[in-house]
Amino acid sequence: MSDGITRPDLRVDAPEEAPAAADVWVVGMGADGWEGLTEPARDAFRKADVIMGGPRQLGLLPSLDAERALWPSPMLPGLPSLFEAHRGRRIAVAASGDPMFYGVGTTLVRLLGANRVRVVPHASSLSLACARLAWPVEDTEVVSAVGRPLSVLTAVLAPGRRVLVLSAGADTPAEVRALLDERGYGGSEVTVLERLGAEDERVGPVPDDPAALNVVAIRCAGPGTPLVPGLPDDSYDHDGQITKREVRAITLARLGPVPGELLWDVGAGAGSIGIEWMRAHRSCRAIAIEERPRRAARIEANAQALGVPGIRVVVGEAPAALAGLGAPDAVFIGGGVTAPGMVDACWEALRPGGRLVVNAVTIESERVVTQARERLGGDLTRIEIGRAGAVGGFTGWRPMMPVTQWAATREDDR
Repeated sequence: MSDGITRPDLRVDAPEEAPAAADVWVVGMGADGWEGLTEPARDAFRKADVIMGGPRQLGLLPSLDAERALWPSPMLPGLPSLFEAHRGRRIAVAASGDPMFYGVGTTLVRLLGANRVRVVPHASSLSLACARLAWPVEDTEVVSAVGRPLSVLTAVLAPGRRVLVLSAGADTPAEVRALLDERGYGGSEVTVLERLGAEDERVGPVPDDPAALNVVAIRCAGPGTPLVPGLPDDSYDHDGQITKREVRAITLARLGPVPGELLWDVGAGAGSIGIEWMRAHRSCRAIAIEERPRRAARIEANAQALGVPGIRVVVGEAPAALAGLGAPDAVFIGGGVTAPGMVDACWEALRPGGRLVVNAVTIESERVVTQARERLGGDLTRIEIGRAGAVGGFTGWRPMMPVTQWAATREDDR
């Protein structure tokens, strides 16, 4: 239950000179429409020259003097020209619930600037759902299925956790139930809350005919997946080209994920470094660069299965494939470090304060990182891991290939 137009991967930033217009009032509405609005909210619509919104929101309003304008399709690219067309007019926007909660308010603030937008919120679907369920709002995880793959839900599943899914439509409840079954959470309690705030509101188990306007509540029951780096190797589909879990945990610690930062995972293999970087925080982003198409497909499948479908996969050979990618805050080179120009290309791309981590397992790659350290500084670490295994009728240590890890931070020297 949201406007369905605010996505973290699709930003509409304010232009240098935003389209001139009168104040834009963004008014949140509930399923009860006009009857549920406060007087200031109604007044914003009465005084408007133009009322913008989607068909459902506009359909909840009574007859008013203002002209009505539907959102363009596709919406985000069409917004600047829509507001330009109504330059100098008082605009009211009919939005759902709290416009700043996965709603159009966030998008319009980015486009027009905070000084141009006035928000009159209604109760959000989160507040209404938690009130019906007697769930503490602060202890409830929220996932939006609007405009993004439902597999994002996987990343927040944990035993005993309360989760609300903002549905994309009538099909979402059944899709949630199917995903829970697939991920081992089939025993979870699932409640569907339909048309919250309307006279025909309905709350109960997954119905055969859910309304398009619904929220899915989950009380999770199933296995826990650790959030710290170092998932078991069998969490991934791979062909052997994977950073082993012990080395992966050390590598992620050196990369140091920070909310909102971007990682390049170069020579990504199974994608484990980029995936666990993104699992560190929902705002972390990653680009996996992999030259083999079959491995690239595995990365995408692994990311879906582990709840981070937003990973971007670039099929190509680095360093040429790095051209045009967003400037990274951190780079991991897991394969191809001996390619001419690889280290320098990654180093030059880093933002000031960015981290470069390289794992070398061959003598040739060790030579490259040793020479790079002489030029660029940083730390060299030798990682040697042994796992216990059967030796005849006894147990002995089976060493893994040693890894030489070079980690360096780029200072602001540009």
